Amino acid sequence: MKKLILASAVSLATIGSAQASEHSGTYAFDDEGAHQFITFKISHLGYSWLYGRFNNFDGEFVYDAENPANSSVSVTVETASVDSNHAERDKHIRSDDFLDVDEFSEATFTSKRVEVGEDGEADIIGDLTLHGVTKEVTLDVEMVGHGADPWGGYRMGFEAETEFYLDDFGISYEKLGKASREVELIISVEGIRQ
Repeated sequence: MKKLILASAVSLATIGSAQASEHSGTYAFDDEGAHQFITFKISHLGYSWLYGRFNNFDGEFVYDAENPANSSVSVTVETASVDSNHAERDKHIRSDDFLDVDEFSEATFTSKRVEVGEDGEADIIGDLTLHGVTKEVTLDVEMVGHGADPWGGYRMGFEAETEFYLDDFGISYEKLGKASREVELIISVEGIRQ
């Protein structure tokens, strides 16, 4: 997922800069239309995969088509909205064994820089704050597409992935063992230009 802001960096070679700048701007996540997802995947004891998502989050990104490295993104997640399709398990994930949502009701990501590769892919490096701990992580990002919508607006979508260890954020539940330490996070958003 090395890719956030930049399939379009490649296309800039063939699109005039005036045209390219037409899709620059600030985009708010489409939380009302629910065209956004944050999903996660983690091993259960090394025997199977557990998938889940966060139902409530919001954010925005700024896209600079002429210089994608100047782009940025910020996301805020309601940790209590975790949903693994099993009510009792979700209670446990919300408990102080894991997310401790009573103490840490939000998780955030704020970009610090964007590194654009020659292949049109991008890495977004930023601070992830989870469980009261802030660590730098890298999102591998891919632009899905952009263009006018049927309601008179302009939209742009990205998908990003990252992986991190729960231990790095002070979450250590020994019963699950070492196979369940690493989480894969996938973020898919559609923004509406403001």
